[in-house]
Amino acid sequence: MAARRLAEHQPDSFAFTAENRAWAEREIAKFPPGRQASAVISLLWRAQEQEGWVTKPAIEGVAAMLDMPQIRVLEVATFYTMFHLEPVGSNAHIQVCGTTPCMLRGAGELIDVCRRRVHPEPHHRSADGLLSWEEVECLGACVNAPMIQVSKDTYEDLTPEIFDGLLDSFRRGERPEPGPQNGRQYSMPITGLSSLTDIQYAADDVRPARKMQAAGRRKTNPGDAGGIEQRDWSAEYAGGDTLERASERQTGEARERSGGRDPATRSAENQEAGRVDPAGRSDEAAARSSAGGGKAQSVADTHGSGPRNPGPQSDRDTNDPGKGR
Repeated sequence: MAARRLAEHQPDSFAFTAENRAWAEREIAKFPPGRQASAVISLLWRAQEQEGWVTKPAIEGVAAMLDMPQIRVLEVATFYTMFHLEPVGSNAHIQVCGTTPCMLRGAGELIDVCRRRVHPEPHHRSADGLLSWEEVECLGACVNAPMIQVSKDTYEDLTPEIFDGLLDSFRRGERPEPGPQNGRQYSMPITGLSSLTDIQYAADDVRPARKMQAAGRRKTNPGDAGGIEQRDWSAEYAGGDTLERASERQTGEARERSGGRDPATRSAENQEAGRVDPAGRSDEAAARSSAGGGKAQSVADTHGSGPRNPGPQSDRDTNDPGKGR
């Protein structure tokens, strides 16, 4: 990003209007004593909305209101590209995102449109003074690349043709509807929904929360006509089956493996019969297994009162005279 400096020509003074001054004082009062500097971005933004750009007198005025060194306020103003440090178009200042995702999706073509329709160089106003432009770093809507920002609004999913139409609207003093400009709903996949396809979305609002609230409701308090339903929507829409059903299915499978008893009941029965060995068997069950199969260790062995492995421990314990030498 290029170095950002204050414009060469500056106005003589700056003062908030009475309305903006009252707003600024309320904003400052939100912070505890000694922390008024936290309002610096808010005040600079309101100064820009009033003047069209952030002037040197405005920086000095904000510093005085917040009891901050002027250099601290200047650091904030020059760091954020949301602040214009020189006069911009009276109708719109277009900020074109030039970071990698937008460039890969055609931001270079949008910049070419700016050079042709506004001015060959950034930070210059058009001949009629209505428009200006610049390239900035990531504006935070990479999934809808390429995009531009005008004041608080972002315009996404642009093509050179769509962008041309936006510039015509800005020149007429209009403010087009912000957001995706190709008919996409927010950041929904460009090819359409790939999940949650069983939810019926309205054309003007695809947020699941609102649609879920519009479905059948169960009151928190049956006696309260104004109660709000507390339904686990994430369970109902997580893979076609509710979490409750999945839990019941797993419990049923566990019962089948344990002969019709659930794991908790089986553990309690083992505890009543005696100690439980590492395999989850009671002493009685372990003894039966040892006597019947000949492969399991004895109960005494299980609990450490006898040798754990009576077999050969090394080559010297074998009857082969050729080993262990």
